[in-house]
Amino acid sequence: MAAAIETVSRAALGEWLLRLGDNALILGHRVSEWCGHAPALEEDIALANQALDLIGQCQLWLEYAGEVEGQSRSADDLAYLRDAGAFRNLLLVERPNGDFGQTLMRQFLFDAFHLELLSGLKGSTDTRVAEIAAKAEKEVAYHLERSADLVIRLGDGSPESHDRMQKALDLLYPYTGEMFADDDIDRDVNAAGIAPLPSSLKDGWDRTVREVLAEATLSLPADVWQHGVKGRGGKAGLHSEHLGYILAEMQFLQRAYPGARW
Repeated sequence: MAAAIETVSRAALGEWLLRLGDNALILGHRVSEWCGHAPALEEDIALANQALDLIGQCQLWLEYAGEVEGQSRSADDLAYLRDAGAFRNLLLVERPNGDFGQTLMRQFLFDAFHLELLSGLKGSTDTRVAEIAAKAEKEVAYHLERSADLVIRLGDGSPESHDRMQKALDLLYPYTGEMFADDDIDRDVNAAGIAPLPSSLKDGWDRTVREVLAEATLSLPADVWQHGVKGRGGKAGLHSEHLGYILAEMQFLQRAYPGARW
């Protein structure tokens, strides 16, 4: 942490770490909602394992964020005792699960971005960030392999599965622009050598997404309005109503019984 703090403010680094942790936390919770409800036992187990991977990554990022913040807040405090406006996750990851195809498409679009980001973070000047990224990259590489394979199988499957996957892509693509929108926080941590600029990840993401969608016989939507860009999205604490419902469920026990422990 010392090297990072010398080159970037605590506020900027802490805010950036919350973004990584909150993305993993909220998507992990979303994916966990399939536990006991997936269309096949194999998928039920696979999605539960993915959710656990993401929650594990979240804990590492939020623990570091709490240390940088310096207010003696643990990863649990940050997860369970913040209101929606204090969360910094992308709008994409809080989108509802919808049907199985929609969940898979959301996962694929984020996985392709997530892997590009973690790959870049392995070279971070902050050794703590680099170590977390190296561990998480192995898990996310599998997440992407799995989600891409299922997008291809369903996209190039029956007429109904193809139609559902195309509708899912059309619905979720307008939420992808926020992943690559640079702001002052991104520029500060990039100048310190901690992380690549989000905009620099777009070309790699495009190549992966276009390759998979072509094999899936799915059509990338034309230019559409992108939600969450220009500081108007989840990275700035401006969320959809869906996050409030997630937090009401996720934080219930801690809010109802403050300080509860198993």
